[in-house]
Amino acid sequence: MGLFLLGMRLMTDGLKLAAGQALREILARSTATQLRGVASGFLMTSVVQSSSAITVATIGFVNAGLLSLAQALAVTYGSNIGTTTTGWLVAAVGFHVNVAAFALPLIGVGMALRVIQRDGRMGALGEALAGFGVFFLGIDALRGAFESASLQFEFGALAGAGPLRAFALVAVGFALTVLMQSSSAAIAIILTAAGGGVVPMGSGAALVIGANIGTTSTAGLAALGATANAKRVAAGHVAFNLLTGCVALALLPLLLVLLQTARDFLHLDSEPAAVLASFHTLFNLLGVALLWPLTPRLIRFLEHRFRRPDEDLAKPRHIDRNVLETPSLALDALILELGRAGRIVRELALSALSGAGRPSEGQRGVREALDTLLRSIGEYVQQLQRRPLSAELAALLPEVLRVSRYYVAAAELALSAAASDTHAWRLQLEPFAAAERLRSFLTRVEELIRFADVQGEDFREAGLELPLADVQRSYHELKQELLSAAGTRGEISIQHLVDALEWLSHVHRLAEQVERGARFLARLRERTRLESSGGRPEATAVEPSAASAEAAAQIS
Repeated sequence: MGLFLLGMRLMTDGLKLAAGQALREILARSTATQLRGVASGFLMTSVVQSSSAITVATIGFVNAGLLSLAQALAVTYGSNIGTTTTGWLVAAVGFHVNVAAFALPLIGVGMALRVIQRDGRMGALGEALAGFGVFFLGIDALRGAFESASLQFEFGALAGAGPLRAFALVAVGFALTVLMQSSSAAIAIILTAAGGGVVPMGSGAALVIGANIGTTSTAGLAALGATANAKRVAAGHVAFNLLTGCVALALLPLLLVLLQTARDFLHLDSEPAAVLASFHTLFNLLGVALLWPLTPRLIRFLEHRFRRPDEDLAKPRHIDRNVLETPSLALDALILELGRAGRIVRELALSALSGAGRPSEGQRGVREALDTLLRSIGEYVQQLQRRPLSAELAALLPEVLRVSRYYVAAAELALSAAASDTHAWRLQLEPFAAAERLRSFLTRVEELIRFADVQGEDFREAGLELPLADVQRSYHELKQELLSAAGTRGEISIQHLVDALEWLSHVHRLAEQVERGARFLARLRERTRLESSGGRPEATAVEPSAASAEAAAQIS
């Protein structure tokens, strides 16, 4: 069993690394319809040989805004069908091929590729090949052990009898998956035991149902403490597997008879492993057919659930620990979260410009929420640093923290501007030309802040130049007018001049920080897009790890 589980781990990890960006591209491009989403889930799970890995990744894609809830549920449907391919591998290869004849060469070739190219895609593929070899050596060892065990004890005696027998076997299959954290591994062991004669056909089918339900434990664990969307996807996954399991258990004798009859009619072998693999595929297909027309209602039901504090301003809506398993996806989530932070900063800035005297309770609450959100972003970057990252992706992390620092500064300046009492000196300026220049300056600042919405449809990075130039020109004109009004014409007192210049400096710097945050966030989005499409943006001159660590510490 040690060989078997080691092989599963090597095979899954190697295939995930080898597939790399391809998994993300498939999800992004092949989930336009529910049917294509099912096909994508089936394909990716068949490749990676882990429905749990695909389910956790799907939760991450939903949090990053790449998939809707409907698309994610379709992927989980397909993933449940895809996980049945492991049973077919065991039935087709484990019982009909001289395992040692190909398993040992696979291990040798795979590890040779791993040594030759340790960090590349070829090395990951080599690890997967070695995993396949170790996996089938484990299957061969288990098969021999089960064949010997079948001569020494009767499984039916252990399972008990009576009406609760099927439920007990389902519970055993469930526990097996939870312990191994892999339904594919549990089902492969069940099929091997059935092929060795230890487990009767009916008992094996009940164990397979339990193992299939057990795979929901991984999704449930992944959703603990995660965002509302993550919990909705996990709940949909649990609903699918429970319904499928209940239907399969209710129709168990009928399904086995139909399968046995069909295989006899097609002159296929009736070995227990092959029949159980067919049964596993059949009841998952049946589950998809049953839930397909009910999916819209399920989505509406889930969308009204899990509305908890994670939808507050301070709670991240796109980043969680599940997304860390796919670094490129984690960066996408960070960019979306920074976009949220930018929107909060802009709203706070506009609110501060319209008030006077002191910050309101609402403004202080928004500032505290923003601090919490940006601190979460900084901590998330630190966690992402500990993962294996490509050079291109590592070079982008300092830019994430740079944008965070601009937004921290902008929020602080907004509260400083709101805390300034502008009423007295603005009233004193009202009869003079400086008042009109002040109104023009504020108009320019508000236009810049509103335009700096990176997620807006009309936003262009180049378009920031003109409003920023207008703000700069208007600032210097107003500053010169105030100095002349106080020093030459006596239109404002020196104390009021000092107060006005201090407030003016806060607002000017606020506009600059908002513009810089928008500009660097726009560049970060563009570089991420180029990286995803295979482009090669220019690398930053900052050392990724050192710069990210220092900046993340400052943000935190």
